[in-house]
Amino acid sequence: MSDDNGDAYCLIDATRPPRAEGPPYAECVLCRKPTEYPESYKGITMCPVCEWQEAQRTACSG
Repeated sequence: MSDDNGDAYCLIDATRPPRAEGPPYAECVLCRKPTEYPESYKGITMCPVCEWQEAQRTACSG
């Protein structure tokens, strides 16, 4: 099966929550450390370390 896009099989949604202007910060869903995101954000939030590790685990290998 051929695709003109080349990376169409990699369907990871890279949307990110808005950055917080200051405390209170949301907790990371994995390690519970403060994130860069506002506490009021509804959804999954991760600290920079966990975000990077998750990106490594889910990265597309070509």
